[in-house]
Amino acid sequence: MSDINLVIENGMFGLLGPNGAGKSTLMRILVTLMKPTTGKVLVNGMDLQKNRRQVRELLGYLPQDFRFFAKYSTWEFLDYSARLAGLKNRSVRNREVEQMLEQVGLFEARDRKAGKLSGGMKRRLGIAQALIGNPRIVIVDEPTTGLDPDERIRFRNLLSKMTEKEMIIILSTHIVGDISSTCRSMALLDRGKLVFEGPPDKLIEQTRGHVFQMNVSNREFEDIKEKYSVISTIPAINGWDVQVVADHTDSYPSVSIEPNLEHAYVYFMELVLNQKQEAY
Repeated sequence: MSDINLVIENGMFGLLGPNGAGKSTLMRILVTLMKPTTGKVLVNGMDLQKNRRQVRELLGYLPQDFRFFAKYSTWEFLDYSARLAGLKNRSVRNREVEQMLEQVGLFEARDRKAGKLSGGMKRRLGIAQALIGNPRIVIVDEPTTGLDPDERIRFRNLLSKMTEKEMIIILSTHIVGDISSTCRSMALLDRGKLVFEGPPDKLIEQTRGHVFQMNVSNREFEDIKEKYSVISTIPAINGWDVQVVADHTDSYPSVSIEPNLEHAYVYFMELVLNQKQEAY
């Protein structure tokens, strides 16, 4: 990783990029599990390397490979997490644990063994342990991977609700929908480098006029796959309805359509960056 220069403020911040872009490495540096070889990270004005203990007290973390004690009940595991977060007073801790279980929709499952929870419930338990103790900064790494659509929406809504508090939530993902639904600001990583920073709308604006829809035959579809970056394909009576991102589609009749963040992501990664690299 190199040339990563970010300022992250209160609210939801999205970190987007393909697998291998460096997102998890950056997350591990931010939660003090890795040391940067060069550069500096400041958290509320504190140097991360010089004030590791103080910074850790501000952090909540949900790693991609979230682990728990399978034989603990949901309540017992969250109580254990609360003690690690510094909640020493038992009555205060009990109250915080019960409130958090209510907040993430696990109160009815408080006596169920953590190992017996569904995939979505396990991720909710993961965010509960990251949020217990009222951290100022919460970092979640690929939180919706493997979840069904209902659980993904529920998880995103839960994170969005947390931003009502004075906290930073950093959401690292390769799922574009997670960013477009929740984040007011984002950064895009590619091969360990920061290639975009700003509101999602700014990235979308760069794509306007470069997203096209066309209806093509089966033979034409094979040619289109070779020429353009295809976003979606829907079978039609006389062939395919296809969406592509491109600078132009001179060879085929097409209609320009309004872009979304998925279109913008593909356009930026596959056309804009490739053109810059070819220029060098």
